[in-house]
Amino acid sequence: MTTTRRRPVRVAPLFAKLLLPIPLIALCATPARAQTPASAPLTPSSSSTSPPRASPATVESPAPPPSQSPPPWYQGVSEDRKQTAQALFEEARRLHRRMMFAEARAKYEEALAFWEHPELRLYLARVLRSIGLPVLAYENLRLSLRWGPGSLDADKEEEARSTLQALAERELATIQIRCDEPGATVLMDGKTWFVGPGAERRMVTPGEHVITARKDGYATVVKPVVVLAGKEASGQLALNAYPVVTTQRWPVWIPWATVGAGVAITVLGGTMMGQADTNHREAQRRYEESCGRTCAPFRRDPYEASVVESRLAAGTLITGAAMAVTGTVMLLVNTPPSYRTKDHSGVRIELRPTASPDAAMMRVRFVL
Repeated sequence: MTTTRRRPVRVAPLFAKLLLPIPLIALCATPARAQTPASAPLTPSSSSTSPPRASPATVESPAPPPSQSPPPWYQGVSEDRKQTAQALFEEARRLHRRMMFAEARAKYEEALAFWEHPELRLYLARVLRSIGLPVLAYENLRLSLRWGPGSLDADKEEEARSTLQALAERELATIQIRCDEPGATVLMDGKTWFVGPGAERRMVTPGEHVITARKDGYATVVKPVVVLAGKEASGQLALNAYPVVTTQRWPVWIPWATVGAGVAITVLGGTMMGQADTNHREAQRRYEESCGRTCAPFRRDPYEASVVESRLAAGTLITGAAMAVTGTVMLLVNTPPSYRTKDHSGVRIELRPTASPDAAMMRVRFVL
């Protein structure tokens, strides 16, 4: 009996050899994924030529194609300014982590002077809220979102919006004022707010605030406004002009009468002067013809009378001229000046003395 020995078949190595090309083919057919290194918080890497994403602090995906325009806060900003802002931002972050809030705030603001970046506004708002300046924090959060969705990362944008809502509901209040008087300056707590006409709305800290409206020639309006957290106070300011008052030193007829009398007396004096001069020459001629140089005139001689008449005419002429000048000056001085008086809104104060067997006092009463 012959026994035949069968050779064992090695299936596993053969099967492995057949299946080995399949993963290799699949691996070669799958495109390689480019790994993009994380960039700096505010500025892209120097080797990158394409614009960064809208939120450069957490870049983890490839940059947009070169044909896509950069975000608004990248436009018109040179690389030198970006690098300077980046250095200041990093220094501010170090100070921020060390709880040096005042110094960090100064560095964030200095960086914003070089580059208006939404993330810088967000970080600055964090510092401002930490040091108890909710109004400034609110304004910076609002500015960080002014370019719309996508200007910040999703988590940072959610933080900014939730913080805005929390500030408006729990830490801040709103005041809205309208003033329709053109050129009127409206102030809040002594600081210029806006110039009318128009209306403005502002976030403020809860409590009492003083609203003032003023304009030359108008009574200043001062109104205290008390507003609670999460609430809004509104109002309108109306200014009243001071009443115009005209005063004169003398009645109108007095200066004019003085001028008229002065002119009349001047004319009379001139006439008398002419007549006296004629009489004086005639008396001089007669005296020379009758007496020559040896006859002395007696007291009532016409020559002496002409001299007196000439002096009287001169005095009249001078008096009339002086009166005319005086009347002209009175006319100029008597020009009625117009000015506005202080308007006390019709309130009159009355002081009345009162007496009793025990004491004497003064009673003050406001009469409307």
